[in-house]
Amino acid sequence: MPAIPALLQPAAHALVQAVEEIHAYMDGFPDALVWERPAGVASPGFHVQHMTGVLSRMISYARGEALTNSQLKALQQEGVPVDVSTASLLQGFQEMVTVFLDYLATVPEAGLTDYRPVGRKQLPSTQLGIIFHAAEHTQRHSGQLLVTVRILRSKL
Repeated sequence: MPAIPALLQPAAHALVQAVEEIHAYMDGFPDALVWERPAGVASPGFHVQHMTGVLSRMISYARGEALTNSQLKALQQEGVPVDVSTASLLQGFQEMVTVFLDYLATVPEAGLTDYRPVGRKQLPSTQLGIIFHAAEHTQRHSGQLLVTVRILRSKL
């Protein structure tokens, strides 16, 4: 990804890998199962919504911005079943990854260690820390999503 600074390539590749794996595992996944919670774990729909939301929020924090009302509302709605298709949830996630990758292409390496407060508690971080947290968090939830999807598919 030549447009993305070298120091951010690992985060970019982790996000691209997550998109590829999620699409491969969820290809043809039934809409009727997207909000199922086997053994009480988070639903596939939650994981997709959450990964999308985390990326949106982390861009704001990395830029040094507060969350918008829309982002706060989306955060409150994560995991709440909505009448959307699996394909629509996945499309939203893929679009947010694209937005995140486009953002990475604009980040100058010189500012990566600049202080950035995170969240309501204003936890200390850096732009680089926030970017890598977004990629790591996405990878963690994609792994959880893939296991949940496998369990649900086994019951078909």
